[in-house]
Amino acid sequence: MKLTGRILFLADDPALVNSQLQGENLAWAGQPLHYGVNTDLMISGAACTLGYTPAVLGPWFLENFKEVVRKDSVQSGGFQVIVGGDAYGSGSSREVAVVAHEGAGIELVVARSFQRIFQENMVYGGMPFTTDFSVIDRLQGGEEVDTRKFFEDLPDFFRAVAEGGGLLEYGKRLLAGEVQPTYDVAVPARPLNAVEKIIARKTWVGGTDHGIAAVAPGHQVLCRTGFRGVHEYTAGMVVSLYREAFGAAPMVEPDLIAAFEDHFVLIDEPTVPDNVKKARLAPAKQLTAEMVDACEEYGIRLHGPGRPFKPGVCHRLVVEDYARPGDVIVLTDSHTPTAGVMNAFAFGVGSTAMAFAFRTGLIPVTVPKVVRIVVSGDPKGVLSPKDLILHIIGDPYFREEHWRSSPTDTCVIQLGGPALDHWSVDELSVLTNMTVEGGLMTGVVEPCKPIVDFVKARRGVDCTADLVHPDEGATYERVIEVNLDDVPLTVATPGDSRNRASLSDMTDVAIHNVVIASCTGGSLADLRAAADVLRGRKIGPGVRVTVTPSSFDVAAAAEKEGLLALFKDLGAVVSPPGCGSCIGNGPGIPLPGETTASTTNRNFDRRMGSAGPVFLVSPAVAAASAVTGKLTDPRSL
Repeated sequence: MKLTGRILFLADDPALVNSQLQGENLAWAGQPLHYGVNTDLMISGAACTLGYTPAVLGPWFLENFKEVVRKDSVQSGGFQVIVGGDAYGSGSSREVAVVAHEGAGIELVVARSFQRIFQENMVYGGMPFTTDFSVIDRLQGGEEVDTRKFFEDLPDFFRAVAEGGGLLEYGKRLLAGEVQPTYDVAVPARPLNAVEKIIARKTWVGGTDHGIAAVAPGHQVLCRTGFRGVHEYTAGMVVSLYREAFGAAPMVEPDLIAAFEDHFVLIDEPTVPDNVKKARLAPAKQLTAEMVDACEEYGIRLHGPGRPFKPGVCHRLVVEDYARPGDVIVLTDSHTPTAGVMNAFAFGVGSTAMAFAFRTGLIPVTVPKVVRIVVSGDPKGVLSPKDLILHIIGDPYFREEHWRSSPTDTCVIQLGGPALDHWSVDELSVLTNMTVEGGLMTGVVEPCKPIVDFVKARRGVDCTADLVHPDEGATYERVIEVNLDDVPLTVATPGDSRNRASLSDMTDVAIHNVVIASCTGGSLADLRAAADVLRGRKIGPGVRVTVTPSSFDVAAAAEKEGLLALFKDLGAVVSPPGCGSCIGNGPGIPLPGETTASTTNRNFDRRMGSAGPVFLVSPAVAAASAVTGKLTDPRSL
C-alpha cells in the first residue's frame, strides 16, 4: 500500500483526536496513545444490532470514542491507517470490529500490542497489522509498503491461512484432504501443565485422528472441539459465512452445537429507556430471526424464552449443561472462559473461526504461556472471587502484559490451591470468566472438590476420572502464590476492568444505580450474597437496583428460596434471565448523571448503553452500596 489517505492516531488526549477529525494531520512525536482501545469503542453494541457488513458498520466505527468521534467522522475523514497503544482490541470477540475498520476505509492497523481474539479475527479476515511503528515513518515518507510481508512474521499456521485466502478457504482444502498439519505431530513426551495436556490430547494429526504427546507455548495447532455456540449478535454472520463457504453441507456433531437467544431478550422490558428500544429493538429482532432460521436450516438446538431449550445467559447454560472436563469449548463470545471452571479449555472466537469449527469440528489454537496461580488462605465469608480476579488482572504483571515476548503470544492462568474449596463452581466461574478482561486467553481451574460436587449434583455422574491434572515437573511462565489474607475487597474503576483499586479507597464514591446481573454476577451464589446483605435493610433513597438471574434454573431456585421476592419487596427491578444490562440491552442502563456499581465483568466507556462511570464490584459490595448510596464495605453495615 501507498499512503494516499491519512493516519489516525488514537491519542490519549481527546483534543488531539478531535483535531485530526477536524482535518489536522498530527505530527507524530510519541504522544501517549489510548490504552486498551476495545471492541465496544470500535463498534458499539447498538451498532452491532444493525448488521455485519462493511457498508453497514463503517459509518459507526469508533463512534463516541473519547466522546469526540461522531458517526461517519472516521470514514469521511479519509483515514487509511489507524494507530493504537497497548492491548488494542480488548474485550468482545465480535468480528464485526474488524469489519468496521474495513468499512471505514482502514487498510492497516498499527499498535503496541494486540489482544488475542481481535488479532485472530484480523488474520482470518485478511486485515494487515503490525507492531512495528517504523512503518509510520516509511508511509509518511512516501514509501510503498508491501503489507503482505507483515504476514511473513506470523507463526506457521497464521501465515498459511493469511497467504491462502483466509481460514474458510483453508478449511475447504483441509476437508478435501489437500492440507496436512502445519506442525510436527511426532513430538517427544514431556511433563505438561493442565492447559497443555488438554490441547495436546485434542490436537489434530490428520484425517479424523487427534492426540499428540506434547505441545509448547507458541506452537499453533488445530484442536478437536467439544461444545460450540453462537448467540443473536453473531449467528447471522456465522451462518452467512458458513453458507457461502460450505453451502448446505452438514455441521459436524450438531448435538454439540447450540444457539442462544440471550443478548436481546430484555430490550423490551418496561424499565429500559424508550430511546434504547427505538434504536435497538427492531434490528435486534431481525438478527434474532436470522438465528432462528439458521437453527431450522442446519438443525441447531435453540435456547431462549419459548424456544425448545431453556433460556439463560449462554455462558451460564454451558456450565450447567454442556461443559465437560478436558474439553475444548468455543463460543462467539469473549466470556466463553467461564466454562474453564469445569477444568476445560474454553475461549471465545470470531465468526469466521466458528464457521470453520462448525464444518470441520476443529479450531485453531495458539498454545499459550501458562501462569499458575496457587490460592491459599480463607475468604472469611466476605472476600469473593470477584475481589480476587479484579486484584489479579489489575496487577501490573497482567495489566502491562509482562508475560508477552512476541506479538502473537497468548497467556492463560491455571488456578489451583486449597482456597478454591471454599467456593462453589458458581463462584469460581467468576475467576475464569474475567480472565479475558485481563488480556488473557482463558483460565482453567485445576481438579478440585467443587467441580466434582457440581457435576454430581447437576448431572448425576462422578467426573473424577475425567479431570485433567497437571504433571509433576510441568513448565510455567510464572507461578504466583496468592494468600487471600493479602487480598482486599477490590473494585475496578471506570474505563477498564484492569483499573484496580481497593474498596477502602473508594468509599466516598456516590452510587445511584446498582446492577446485580450477567454471566459473572447473576448466579444463585451471587443472588444469595446480595440478599444476605439486603435482608432486613432498605434500599437507599435515590438508588435504583436491577437484579437479573443468569439462567432459568437460577431464577427458579432464587424464587423458591424467596430471594426474588425479597428484592422485589425492597423495590428492586427483577427481570427474567438474560444478558441485557451488561451490554446496554436491558434494565439497569445508567440514566444521565448516574454512577453505577455493577457485578458485571466489563466497564468500558458506554458499554452499558450510555455515558456515566461504572464501577465493577462483588454482589455483596453492590448490595451494601445500594443501602448507603455510596461504595460500601458490607462489613460496615
